[in-house]
Amino acid sequence: MKLDAAFYATLSRLRLSMGHKSSMNLSGNRKSVQKGSSTEFSDFREYMPGDDIRRIDWNAYGRLDRFYVKEYMEEKEAVVSILLDTSASMDYGKNKKSDMAAMLAAAMSYLGLNNMDRVLVYDIQRMDAPFVASGGKRAFPRLTDWLEQRIFDGRADIIEAVRRLPAKGPGVTIIISDFLQEGFVDQDDDATQQLLRFLEYRRQKAVLLHVLAGEELNVELTGTRNLIDMEEKSTLRLTLDTASIRIYEKALQEFTSKLKRECAKRGAAYALCSTETDFHKLLFQDLRMLYDI
Repeated sequence: MKLDAAFYATLSRLRLSMGHKSSMNLSGNRKSVQKGSSTEFSDFREYMPGDDIRRIDWNAYGRLDRFYVKEYMEEKEAVVSILLDTSASMDYGKNKKSDMAAMLAAAMSYLGLNNMDRVLVYDIQRMDAPFVASGGKRAFPRLTDWLEQRIFDGRADIIEAVRRLPAKGPGVTIIISDFLQEGFVDQDDDATQQLLRFLEYRRQKAVLLHVLAGEELNVELTGTRNLIDMEEKSTLRLTLDTASIRIYEKALQEFTSKLKRECAKRGAAYALCSTETDFHKLLFQDLRMLYDI
């Protein structure tokens, strides 16, 4: 979370693309499907008893001899849900995946709050106690404090966590994870499809931020090693040579390609976020497809 004021000043110029119009009964900066009293004209409709007579279009009455009223788009507060994977596998790397994930969660939250959206940040292992923030950037310091208190340990079930999301109308759901769960890694499993179908059913624009350590993306270890599963605590003794590294690289390519392919099919956004990438470049260049600029 060590990001300076200049970084956030630049970030303030961006806005998350929602993908859906909001329908929340709250005030904010998003265009709603409901009609209200803002100054942006939307459409005409025939006058009905009880309508505000100040909205009658007298020019239309003069031409058509019937009463019509003007409707305007109402500004609504959108919902940005951010799911942070706090499993033990995230606490890995010289530049830890957990640090990158927390900074991404902070940046995405800031974008929402800066636009007066309602932001809910979930610890995937504690879905019943999200951090809820609204009312603009004044909530941001408390949110970063909450993120700094996260403990990356144990196991997480991403599918189950998403199913526990409360229904809050259309919005954006951002999942920040290494997706190192069997259902996502296994090429024959449809966990990614299940996840995206459910979010689509809930009228969510899905964003998958796939955080991997530099050591996972570029294996440089050689020789015989004891590999420890950080979540299961099991050990595998493995000899790493050129052939085994090639097998790993092929599996990694299939893993990331599957996530990217399934997101493209469902109109979701996907980005591979290496812990070795400069965070400014990642946010302002690599993730530009997330923004209404």
